[in-house]
Amino acid sequence: MLGGFSPRRCYQLMLTRILAHKLPLILLIAAAVRLGVLLAFPDVFAFEATGAVHGSDAYDAYAQNLLATGVYGREAGVPDAAIPPLYSYALALVYGVFGRGHIQVGLFHILLDMFSIAALYLIGKCLFPYSSSPSRSQYKDWTPALAALFAALYPYLIFQNLTLIDTPLFMALLFAFLLAMVLLRDRPALDSRTWALAAAGGLALGAGMLTRPIVPPLAVLVAVWFLFRLNLRQTVLRLLPVAVVGTLVVVPWIARNYAVFNAFVPMTTTSGANFWQGNSRYTVPFFRAGYDVQWTAPELTTADLQSREADAERFALAFQYLRGNPEKIPELLWVKFLVHWSLDIAPRYNPQPGERLGLDNNGQFIIQRVDDSGQLLTYGPNDPVAAYDDPLFDVIGRTIHRFYWGGLFLLGLAGGVLALRCWRDTSLLWFVQISMTAVYVFFHPSTRYRVPTDPLWFLFSAYALVWLWTWWQQRKA
Repeated sequence: MLGGFSPRRCYQLMLTRILAHKLPLILLIAAAVRLGVLLAFPDVFAFEATGAVHGSDAYDAYAQNLLATGVYGREAGVPDAAIPPLYSYALALVYGVFGRGHIQVGLFHILLDMFSIAALYLIGKCLFPYSSSPSRSQYKDWTPALAALFAALYPYLIFQNLTLIDTPLFMALLFAFLLAMVLLRDRPALDSRTWALAAAGGLALGAGMLTRPIVPPLAVLVAVWFLFRLNLRQTVLRLLPVAVVGTLVVVPWIARNYAVFNAFVPMTTTSGANFWQGNSRYTVPFFRAGYDVQWTAPELTTADLQSREADAERFALAFQYLRGNPEKIPELLWVKFLVHWSLDIAPRYNPQPGERLGLDNNGQFIIQRVDDSGQLLTYGPNDPVAAYDDPLFDVIGRTIHRFYWGGLFLLGLAGGVLALRCWRDTSLLWFVQISMTAVYVFFHPSTRYRVPTDPLWFLFSAYALVWLWTWWQQRKA
């Protein structure tokens, strides 16, 4: 012992100071882990060298075409609206300033993840107050801190958000919107800061729709959530600017689409394909077999399969199937619900080179082998999907995911029940899950579609752990 300080005392002081700055430490961990994974697997992420784009090669093509021609289209110089535009524009900006490469994309996504984790922490800090419970006030920061840590170390999210995909941008915008709404509801007066929060929320809402157009149902439920604390007039005055700004953000894209297609196309010309894949005779057999329905496509009478008319025909075929098979709708919805909330990574399997997925004459799932002549649909050896059958992903990765997500999911169920005591606040987290589940059960689900909202579920998981810890401490006392 020196000067009244023992090594144990020094350790305790150092630990106390570190824990007093939880969020910066968690952000540092999140960045370090992601950077380590990005550098450790260049054969997976280095799309500029391998030619295999993990995530979506469509975004890469759109970004390159934007830089080369200034026209938003998968085919250079030909405008289309097959996918929402914002991520492609952001990617084009990254390419234009820093060049095309996986390091540039990875660092961009890491920054977005760090923003999302920070926003998650602040959302949790607002929604899970402990001031009313003196015995737990000392743990007031631990629920958001643990949730942020769970998100920082979430293996599936780390991998997906290092690929070339829109998920990290969508998460950042979704969490920014939710944080703005949490802060906006608590504003006591309609002052300049209130209007600034409303405008920021509207920008995030509109930008989110330009990334994944699935946010409007959540916006409606947010209005319901406001009514749990505020009256109708207060709610309208705060949320009307949000709606106006959000609408103004997407109007230019709608106007552009009208000029291109001479018709009202609110967002994309592929929503019909997504709806058909989730509502056809293939959906239940494919999902029950563990495969994604993205490998299916209807026979169309429209010649141009990429056209707006073809997408409308896909919508019509899906509704025709639902009208003609009402007795199958409950099973259809239930199977899609189970896929959305699967403890395993969905889909479980991917087509192998030389395989074609389909149905036999009895509607049962079958896998057909094809020869080298290419008469049937094949998947080339350089297809990124093939990498997911490597033992690193298929065995080790899936096992880790089952324990990590499965354990936190069960904890979250318990935490969600325990948090009902402050339901006027935490119901926002349920509304997020309800709206996203409804959207993807209406269309078609997969783990990659659900994962942006998993960190919000982790707030319930963390709350359960903090509750158990305080309960145990009280028993010991």
